[in-house]
Amino acid sequence: MQSVRVLQAMAGAAHGGAELFFERLTLALHRAGTEQRVLIRRNPQRAATLQAGGIAAVELPFGGLFDFTTKRRFAAEITRFAPQVVLSWMNRATRFTPPKTTGKGFVHVARLGGYYDLKYYQACDHLVCNTQDLVEYVIREGWPSERTHYLPNFAEEVSAPPVSRVSLNTPETAPVLFALGRLHGNKGFDTLLRAFAQVPGAYLWIAGEGPERAALEALAQELGVADRLRLLGWRNDAPALHAAADLFVCPSRHEPLGNVVIEAWAQGSPVVAAASQGPCELITPGVTGLLTPVDDVAAMAHTLNAALADRAALAAMAEAGRAAYQAQFTEAAVVARYQDFFRRLAAPAV
Repeated sequence: MQSVRVLQAMAGAAHGGAELFFERLTLALHRAGTEQRVLIRRNPQRAATLQAGGIAAVELPFGGLFDFTTKRRFAAEITRFAPQVVLSWMNRATRFTPPKTTGKGFVHVARLGGYYDLKYYQACDHLVCNTQDLVEYVIREGWPSERTHYLPNFAEEVSAPPVSRVSLNTPETAPVLFALGRLHGNKGFDTLLRAFAQVPGAYLWIAGEGPERAALEALAQELGVADRLRLLGWRNDAPALHAAADLFVCPSRHEPLGNVVIEAWAQGSPVVAAASQGPCELITPGVTGLLTPVDDVAAMAHTLNAALADRAALAAMAEAGRAAYQAQFTEAAVVARYQDFFRRLAAPAV
């Protein structure tokens, strides 16, 4: 089956869930034979990650008001590559996508990573959302339903031996809670810390970095749990951390999708999550995970204690989550959906 030429543009931050999935999807499409040109905001680490997977990304400024370079070079790449589909990720890359002109007959698709203001997307032909709730939001905002599409994320199925608890100064027999994500107010790690203070004997690992680090460290001292908290910074060994922990926690106040939930399922980890948008859509309560009200410290503490006390229930949730992952969120399943989507939308070759 003939491949569709796809140009992808990502101008996001150095770290983040959408940025990580962009890298995963781009490399997976490459492995599946999709012909791609990839434009990214200057980021040596991201460029190296893509290069290691066989993709030579074009790095552009994707800057502010006085960036007069990106649009010109973006347009030149479109002329040179003649994509049938341009997939721009989130606001900035979409804003920099050149308008279609004669001889550049591509279909412009933008992928949303949250509940964005659709004024930035009026020049697009189609929008891709990674949850059904986002689809409903976009349609409520007036975007045509026939040009709104649900394509889920996938998580990599990479196993690893458990990380050494000794290396993280954690007792071998202590219950371990694991969370990961950017240390940002939206992620609700302060709520998790307050709940964790009511889970005696447990240790908490948080993998991630961000502007809330100092505040979380101060809160841990205030709560008297600093000796049981491990702020690990950005880590590249999430599967090993999952394998060593007892329970994965997603305490987010705002989580449009919840990649971390899918990733936990892929690793066979049981999940407790705050009932923000994405986890609510993903999790069947009591089956594939447990949900607690957003920002409810007492409820989260109770749920964590109850979960750790019932190891049989934890194992059953882990198994059900793993089954949900295999049914819907594997690389093969999601890449096939993207490739079919591109084929259905592709403009005639020029």
